[in-house]
Amino acid sequence: MRFENTKCECGHQNAVGTVLCEACGKPLFEGDEVDSVLEMRYDGVARKSQKASPSWIDRIWNFFSSVKVAVILIVITLIGASLGTIYPQESSFLSIDPTQYYKSTYGTLGQIYYMLGLSHTYESWWFITLLVMIGASLVICSIDRVLPLYRALHRQKIRKHVQFISRQRIVYEGSINQDAEAWLDNMSNVLKKKGYRVIKDNEALLAEKNRFSRWGPYINHIGLILFLLAILARSIPGWHYDYYDGFPQGEAREIPGTPYYLQNDKFTVEYYGKEDMPEQFVKEGRVIPKLFETKATLFKCMDKCGDARVKPVLEQVAQHNIQLNSPLEYEGLMVYQSDFESRLVAVSPVLSNVDTGEVFGKFELRVQNTATEFQAGPYSLKLTGKYLDFAIGKNGELTTKSQNPNAPAFSFLIKGPNLPSEGLPYLYFALPKDKDQFHQDDINAKLRESLGSGSMPNLHIGLESMKDIIYTNSISYMTVRKETALPLIWIGAGISMIGLVMGFYWQHRRIWLRIDGNRLLLGAHTNKNWYGIRNEVASALGAVHVEVDAKSIDRGGNKA
Repeated sequence: MRFENTKCECGHQNAVGTVLCEACGKPLFEGDEVDSVLEMRYDGVARKSQKASPSWIDRIWNFFSSVKVAVILIVITLIGASLGTIYPQESSFLSIDPTQYYKSTYGTLGQIYYMLGLSHTYESWWFITLLVMIGASLVICSIDRVLPLYRALHRQKIRKHVQFISRQRIVYEGSINQDAEAWLDNMSNVLKKKGYRVIKDNEALLAEKNRFSRWGPYINHIGLILFLLAILARSIPGWHYDYYDGFPQGEAREIPGTPYYLQNDKFTVEYYGKEDMPEQFVKEGRVIPKLFETKATLFKCMDKCGDARVKPVLEQVAQHNIQLNSPLEYEGLMVYQSDFESRLVAVSPVLSNVDTGEVFGKFELRVQNTATEFQAGPYSLKLTGKYLDFAIGKNGELTTKSQNPNAPAFSFLIKGPNLPSEGLPYLYFALPKDKDQFHQDDINAKLRESLGSGSMPNLHIGLESMKDIIYTNSISYMTVRKETALPLIWIGAGISMIGLVMGFYWQHRRIWLRIDGNRLLLGAHTNKNWYGIRNEVASALGAVHVEVDAKSIDRGGNKA
């Protein structure tokens, strides 16, 4: 369609690109379908993106003002975002070398994933560029449409051209048998009762309601723009902070990059008892934490900060019992409970007969300075090996990976009634989690079989309860996070939701009437729910004694 700067027959000078006269609504370009339903988008007002001879700036504007382009950008962004979910992002773990992690964990595909930069998708230049382009599209789409729409809705002429009314989707044409002014007064009262705002001009009428709903999509755009700006603002130094570290009990540690220190005053962990766990978990010797809590104090450094040679002057600013879903919060800084670590000091297992259930005795087994001989009833136990961080070597020998008690294991030689004179070898894992991981029962069963079990008692070393484990002061692992942009994200989401509700729940409805002599011409338009407006028009006409079938006044079509 070729746009021309033409003056309407009503005398109004319209801008280039105008489809319907801004004053009377007369179609300026007839085309071939002179009786078709009018295109009512933006009431036919010209838009900047419809310039006939665009400059290079106009071409950029036209590109971003296209809804099709916006949809394509959103689809590309969604695909890019989904690629970032194939494997964990680098930001999801700390103290791990990503160059080795992806290859060792996920093989060749993981290495390719890392080399393509997908391991930090959401911080990559191309993903941020896509977000910026979507934001630009939202801004330009809104400006390109909201200004013409504003002009169209605030310059409405009451008495519309005959072609404008007769080419609406909802149309009624007939005659009236009473005074035009009296009939319009009656119709006006009926429409007002239905919630319409009515304006009359001689023998013409405009009834309108829910105009505000037309601004819903643009309010939604404002919310989305604010949301995107808040997301992008997280890359500004100081707007986003994420730190993970262990805090030993009783020690105030600095939170790098902030004036704050955090102290783990006391760490508490509670485990599920055997009566609270499924039988299978009990058999497997699982240990499941029921609650772990850190009583923490947050300090603010007031003097001598950042100097390792002197003790800083700290002032307490907050205190909280931190649990998994209950962080410490102070001026936007949030401290979350992430994990904990307890160093094993000693265990007090019992020696028992699995078949009879008989318990022979309990003995204390310390991780450091371990005794070499123990007595449990009639049985003596001699320590033959200690492996603080248990592992199996290349040749199948028992070994330890480090001197840290990460998976402590002890090998014994048990002597006593009904056992071979040389004794029964037994491998014991101090922590229940390691018993299941390294298959303690299977290993000891094979050791018994190698001696020819015969009438040997089925001996077992194990804990009666978690109270038989003694730990050192625990290290509580915390995630410290600050999201300055978070309030803006929520505000943007709230504004967007308001716009969605406005646009989806209410419909902008307009009814135009003109009477020429005793000839009545009515046209109606809505941006959605045509079924509702045609019934409303038929009901209003019926109230002024003009009986009409609702379906008969609907010309069909899908012009908005």
